Amino acid sequence: MSWIRENKRSLIHDFCVRVLKSGPIPSHVVIIMDGNRRFARKNNFDRAVGHLRGFDKLAEALEWCWDLGITEVTIYAFSIENFKRSQEEVDCLMELMRKKFAQLMEEKELIEKYSVCFRVLGDWNRLPLDIQQMIAKSVAMTRNNNRAFLNICISYTSQDEICYAMRNLAEGVSLGIIDESDISESLFEKCLYTKKSAPPDLLIRTSGEVRLSDFLLWQSSYSVLSFVRVLWPEFSRWHLYSAVIFYQRNYNAVQKARTSMPTDQSQPDTDCHPVQKLSEQTAVNEPGAGKDCNRQELQAQRQERIGKFLLYLEQKDDDRIDRLLQSQDNRDDAAYNQQ
Repeated sequence: MSWIRENKRSLIHDFCVRVLKSGPIPSHVVIIMDGNRRFARKNNFDRAVGHLRGFDKLAEALEWCWDLGITEVTIYAFSIENFKRSQEEVDCLMELMRKKFAQLMEEKELIEKYSVCFRVLGDWNRLPLDIQQMIAKSVAMTRNNNRAFLNICISYTSQDEICYAMRNLAEGVSLGIIDESDISESLFEKCLYTKKSAPPDLLIRTSGEVRLSDFLLWQSSYSVLSFVRVLWPEFSRWHLYSAVIFYQRNYNAVQKARTSMPTDQSQPDTDCHPVQKLSEQTAVNEPGAGKDCNRQELQAQRQERIGKFLLYLEQKDDDRIDRLLQSQDNRDDAAYNQQ
């Protein structure tokens, strides 16, 4: 099945969409697609068939989300913990990834028509090199699309993501790009895999399991959680509509909680470097306009450091994609010369 479906809605579905759109619609929905293996056992299918049916369901779910005006979807496709499964099943999942990313690149015109941006979040280094190269090509091909966003979490856990962000911050400090005193919650969030995404509004988990399984733990603090007692390949449009209604019922309470959350503050003086602390103390002791001027100068310097650091991280991501694309080109050239 194609990544993007172009089916026309029935009259009853069109009516339901209009009714749901009369209330708040989540902008960002995340889905833990659980139950593929249980679906296969339940129907006496091979596990590979269960995973394939799961992908087919994803294509349907994306269509339903975009019909509702949900512009960003994040899916938990493959956890780092999944590497602990049998080698046969892991190999099967890797092969399915190869086929689906190859299909994605074949559907370039359709994807550009709907301007869908694909992002792959997780530790790519744990994946086979050829899959890394296919991911890089898919991400590069769609990076300028901006009408809809699909974030695919592969080789991902939230604990690994948090460690990744901490390593980025430590690297920035060790290279002298930022100071320790520049680190804050907002800067930490800009170092996560999800730095380009808004926090999720609605999290859906299928199969009846009531846990997050190490998925987007930092980002989902104020998400509405909907646990659906149906296996992922059996998930229907009506289950999505029900989850959106549940979100709408809890919308005001969540918004109230979000607005009451304290805003991120700059680090207190006790967290600053001695030199910076002395500079800020000097600024406090200076009278009038001089004090304000020095304080503004220190803040401007901090913002300049943070800006350079974020550009550095963005360049690192771009360089990784460029290296993978170049290595694929070299491999293709070598294969051509051997013919």
